[in-house]
Amino acid sequence: MKHLPKTAASLRRRLPVVALAKTGAVLLIFALSVLPTPAAKPKMGQTSRLPNVILIITDDQGYGDLSVHGNPVLKTPHMDRLHGESVRFTDFHVAPMCSPTRGQLMTGIDAMRNGCTAVCQGRSMMHSDLPTMADFFADSGYATGHFGKWHLGDSYPHRPQDRGFQETIHHRAWGITSLADYWQNTYFDPVLEHNGVDKPYKGYCTDIFFAESMKWIDRQQAAGKPFFLYLATNTPHVPNVCPNQYSAPYKGQHEGKPVPDTFYGMIANLDENLGKLEAFLYWKGLRDNTLLIFMSDNGTQSSQAQAIHNAGMRAKKTSVYEGGHRVPCFVRWPDGKLKHGNDVAELTQVQDLLPTLIELCGLDTAAKSTAFNGTSLAGLLKGGGAKLPDRKLVIQYRTSGAPWDPAVVLWRKWRLVAGKQLYHVGDDPGQTTDVAANHPEVVQAMAAHYDAWHAEAKPLFDRPRWITIGSEKAPSSILYAQDWTGDYCDNRGGLTQARAKGYWNVIVDRAGIYELELRRWPRESEKALTEGFNGPNDTSPSARPITAANLQISGANYTLDAKPGSTRVSFRVKLPAGKTQLATHLLDSDDRTLCSAIYVYSKRIPKDDAELTPSSNRKPKASAPAPRPLRKRGKNKSAAAFPKRILPAFIRTPATFR
Repeated sequence: MKHLPKTAASLRRRLPVVALAKTGAVLLIFALSVLPTPAAKPKMGQTSRLPNVILIITDDQGYGDLSVHGNPVLKTPHMDRLHGESVRFTDFHVAPMCSPTRGQLMTGIDAMRNGCTAVCQGRSMMHSDLPTMADFFADSGYATGHFGKWHLGDSYPHRPQDRGFQETIHHRAWGITSLADYWQNTYFDPVLEHNGVDKPYKGYCTDIFFAESMKWIDRQQAAGKPFFLYLATNTPHVPNVCPNQYSAPYKGQHEGKPVPDTFYGMIANLDENLGKLEAFLYWKGLRDNTLLIFMSDNGTQSSQAQAIHNAGMRAKKTSVYEGGHRVPCFVRWPDGKLKHGNDVAELTQVQDLLPTLIELCGLDTAAKSTAFNGTSLAGLLKGGGAKLPDRKLVIQYRTSGAPWDPAVVLWRKWRLVAGKQLYHVGDDPGQTTDVAANHPEVVQAMAAHYDAWHAEAKPLFDRPRWITIGSEKAPSSILYAQDWTGDYCDNRGGLTQARAKGYWNVIVDRAGIYELELRRWPRESEKALTEGFNGPNDTSPSARPITAANLQISGANYTLDAKPGSTRVSFRVKLPAGKTQLATHLLDSDDRTLCSAIYVYSKRIPKDDAELTPSSNRKPKASAPAPRPLRKRGKNKSAAAFPKRILPAFIRTPATFR
């Protein structure tokens, strides 16, 4: 196998070409593809004195996945330059997975308190009564735009357009190829949701999100409005896919270790897009009065990248060890007179960013709760000897909410993992030596803080998150399996197996007649209920013998047979307004539950004389047995192992996304 070039210069020659231009004492990097014609001149800034804000959050890029942080292989010149021009928080922490981080970012409140602690199973939605970062900006006169990943709910009132964003272009759920995403979507020419409507776009996903962001900024500048842009890329999350020109320089090995070429390629593409955005801001005269934050949502997702360079930290994404939750965070605002070019080593967290932006931008907080768990970092950003209070932070996520499941307490450089293991990352950044026995007083203080924190947070964790159907703002809606309470089911592996079960907590906004359409496959697939992944002739376990469907809602029970070859079973029922549970069962010929409906399409029927589905005493009898394993030439295949022609490798293992 060909080895990577050893010198930075040799690798740089294989990277996309950039042009360098000096303006005064500042060296700016411009991607050639966005440079204006020679006759063009930078526009002067907009009339508003309010700072614009751009918050860029990448997906699954670890602290060590930047060349400026010592990565010996990956080259990120634009990120490196931004690092040099920014205030850098070097002990900055998030949750070990994406949704909890994003919920904490949007609310300034701990995941256990805001309700969003996991990536699915009804736990990827924030409590709807909490104001978001976008709400604060919108109510302060800002244009608010979101481009890329959301992963905080895909049904009303949890979508980005319901949570303060006036413009949004995004994929659903955790990423392109997730269960809720458009059927058979890919990173190239994807279908994306634009303000609630699915639309096709041309190009590579990251390029699209950056290009659409710049178009939106252009419109806000023309209108003279300050803007808040939340640019949340879905890369470098799996599946590892990028144009070959970005991955090709990284094929090979480094010191005998395989290089994750497509993972690094996705970051190289991100870096190039950051350069294009920087050039755009300069030529529009927006750079100096734009507060730009760059961060990621958790540790690296790549075991190969972790092996090459993890900045000396232990573990990666999903872990409560340092490598799972310590991430880069750069802040730059030239007109803000921040302490640019300096590191801030104090313990900080993603919950700090909302109160920081409220203070720096003077956002209107009237009639909104500001009971944040984060603390403003404005004083640290401006320098002048400001210090944060001595504080202990708690990171806890996932679905159980039980004590220490999983959790870590952070205090100065101490880390108490699982309530038992104690590390001092100042002396032992790799967390190799448990020193709990040597410092019982530290363990006791940190454990006592956790106990008090958990006693306060657990009742808030236990509050249900509700999806609303039938509102005037969203008379039609889709309920997805990843948002139900029940079994893990948020990727195409779960969709194809069709064995998971769950129910949705729903609020019926207005009493009336509702049509509830139960499906195993998404509507746009046009696939029959019984069909396997590969179509009508697919005899693998992905073909499910669905003959009937059962609906339970508002204390009533309904069961209908499925017509042969049908794609759905539809119910028309009269519902009272209020809170209820919506449970579904797709049944076999013995009325045993195969799975729950993975998609439910809800629509309020305006007329009162619509024919209703009669209630029924026919209920599911039990769970159907698991599909038999596939057999080929007398050899067994695991019931859980679908053929490669049915499921690509990246969606065969649910743990990949946990």
